[in-house]
Amino acid sequence: MPTTAAALDALTDLLGDRLNRSQSDRDLHGRSESHFKQMPPDAVAYPESTAEVAEIVKICHGAGLPIIGWGAGTSLEGHALAPRGGVTVDFSRMAKVLDIVPEDMVVSVQPGVTREALNTELRATGLFFPIDPGANASIGGMASTRASGTTAVRYGTMRSNVLGLEVVLADGRVIRTGTRAPKSSTGYDLTALFVGAEGTLGLITEITLKLHGQPEASRSAVCAFDTMAGAVDAVIATIQSGIPMARIEFVDTAAAAAFNKGAGTDWPDAPHLMVEFHGSEAGVIEQTERFAEIAGDFGAQGFRWAAKPEERTALWAMRHNAYRTTLQAYPGCTAITTDICVPISRLAEAVEETAAEIAASGLPGPIVGHVGDGNFHALLLPKTGDAAEWETAMKLSANMAERALRLGGTVSGEHGIGLGKTKYMRAEHGDAWDVMGAIKAALDPEGVMNPGKLLPGN
Repeated sequence: MPTTAAALDALTDLLGDRLNRSQSDRDLHGRSESHFKQMPPDAVAYPESTAEVAEIVKICHGAGLPIIGWGAGTSLEGHALAPRGGVTVDFSRMAKVLDIVPEDMVVSVQPGVTREALNTELRATGLFFPIDPGANASIGGMASTRASGTTAVRYGTMRSNVLGLEVVLADGRVIRTGTRAPKSSTGYDLTALFVGAEGTLGLITEITLKLHGQPEASRSAVCAFDTMAGAVDAVIATIQSGIPMARIEFVDTAAAAAFNKGAGTDWPDAPHLMVEFHGSEAGVIEQTERFAEIAGDFGAQGFRWAAKPEERTALWAMRHNAYRTTLQAYPGCTAITTDICVPISRLAEAVEETAAEIAASGLPGPIVGHVGDGNFHALLLPKTGDAAEWETAMKLSANMAERALRLGGTVSGEHGIGLGKTKYMRAEHGDAWDVMGAIKAALDPEGVMNPGKLLPGN
């Protein structure tokens, strides 16, 4: 078997200066927007084609060298870190929109395209790609982590919006999964297998996506509630009433206070819902009126409506920037971000238990969430360097995961598993986790694809 040095030399012969071994670039690809320590790779490769990706994988596979895919580096569970070294494959030079077919409402893209760049390219078509995790993530990374976000309650997650993939397997073979047809009944659903696999089964080099029509009208609002239970119950009642929400987000009192401090808003010190409606002009008016009636029954007050595009953009930019805004509001703290997802019927219970436990701990811990699909996040904020507070925060995070499982949910509705949550996979999946491991062993017997993440013994 070739040595690591020999493999890196071979990659240099293949890529030239597009294989970077500098400490600065390795360090850049060894950190993330998570609390994990820095874990740099041995080198960073910048391919420009699927053929180059396949050659990179073949060289690394032959030397038993770990291969880690890299999109925009915005993952929150250490998915793209290199705990065993290896080669990070940065897809920033594979960022083309390959083919738009408006009649079929589909688009094919390379993995390095970001969601914002894609929607800019789509503007003239009257279509858009709705999945919005907040960060300007790459489409390849979003597929690999089965991302969702604020619009999932209406448009679904990446799972339901990826029609097909091109994937380089661990041995360098290139396969295609799925078609552009709206449905298929031919064999295993390999597309679904790779969506959410976190790069542990192969590297995605092309994605075919389902698009949606840009709505004729949109309207957003924010309103306060006396209690968290009232806000959550309003969400449940709205969904059960069949109102087609485009977004319905929850912000607890601590998060509202952080927005006031960090973003200059003047929200009441209370839980809030942030909502958005898409449709025809008449449909949006009807939906907003029905929502206002339902929310009022649960104590909603102080409605603030945003109909102008710039007003809606400002409102959702504030929600998307919650992470950084909250950090600004609590200087000297380190962020430990975690998420869980539970059945809607258990959502109020999960949020209230979590909030009560955070309050009792004495740590700041604002809660926000895509509550329309039962998914919420806590941003736990121990003081930097304070070991006791760090331990408290990690315990709170662990208790959230255990609470989700107790209530029939999942330890992550959005962030994924990565390095951070593998310890819960057995409890959530039982023997099915071993089946995942068997699939991994069949496709990657040498264990070179993103090792240390997601799977048993990986």
